[in-house]
Amino acid sequence: MTLELPLKLIGNPGSPYTRKMVSFLRYKSIPYKIIWGDPGSILDKMEIEKPKPVLHPTFLIKKEGEKVNAVTDSTPIIRMLENVFKKRTTIPKNPVLAFINYLLEDFGDEWGTKFMFHYRWHDEQDIENAGTLLPLTSNPVVSEGTLGEMKKQITDRQIGRVWVVGSNKITAPLINSSFKRFLTIMEKHFSQYPFLFGNRPSSADFSFFGQLSQLVGFDPTPRSITQKISMRTVAWVDRAEDLSGLDPTENDWLDVDSLPNTINCLLKEIGATYVPTMLANEQAFLKREETWQTNLEGLIWSQRTFPYQVKCLNWLREEYQSLTNSEQKKVDDLISNTGCDALLK
Repeated sequence: MTLELPLKLIGNPGSPYTRKMVSFLRYKSIPYKIIWGDPGSILDKMEIEKPKPVLHPTFLIKKEGEKVNAVTDSTPIIRMLENVFKKRTTIPKNPVLAFINYLLEDFGDEWGTKFMFHYRWHDEQDIENAGTLLPLTSNPVVSEGTLGEMKKQITDRQIGRVWVVGSNKITAPLINSSFKRFLTIMEKHFSQYPFLFGNRPSSADFSFFGQLSQLVGFDPTPRSITQKISMRTVAWVDRAEDLSGLDPTENDWLDVDSLPNTINCLLKEIGATYVPTMLANEQAFLKREETWQTNLEGLIWSQRTFPYQVKCLNWLREEYQSLTNSEQKKVDDLISNTGCDALLK
């Protein structure tokens, strides 16, 4: 496959997935151009068919001899680009490590975004901050009147959506405690290694970075929490913004037989939070129920059913099924005490 370069994408600095992909492109040394703004309106002007749904970031992919195709969804885009640009891979060559990486990446994308969305639209200072900054990051040259209208429109829309990811007064303590546990694990991990799987970044690192770019660099409340628990994470976010100068080698990956305890701790956090919500969502989808609820840490977690997360779960299972029997056994051993094994049953 030959792609037209530089790659073009549309995104917003306030989007964790945009920041995930821009950092990834920099590390991979893939030439790119980014258009800051709303993908839907920009695609309309370009008369390019929109993907469904239209999300940040949206890539304008042009293969040789074909028309421009607008695509979104960071995880499959990373795999597509890894197949084209072989150097500086973010997918470990060891299949077992690659599966654990896939699981952590999806945790970052699908549970980490609950941290981000909750904190951004829960407290007044964060609502005020995001409502003002998000329209300005698309276009800082707007009148005060227009800014006020855009601020109200964005704020009303996003606050009206927080229940979709399960954020409410009941679940707020659970989200807060999960975020703090996550930061405690990361503080310990970053005292030993600069990245999740050793001395070079994986796609899971970029997933974590995307969410943390907002939690540390955009929203006041989670920034304050992070500074109290993990200054190493604050520093890591600043460094992970641009890893283009890193010169990785294959020896920089950790050996799958000597993963640190912090990876096991992350897997346990995944098993306690991400796993039960993903499975409850899948059951609701199969039963054609529009909403679902489950018990987490003694609290009732309820939210809208997400068909997309069923796709994520199926992709994860496909990754597992692609492993050999001995590789599956190794994965089983790694996740046996974490609760993550329920995803694969």
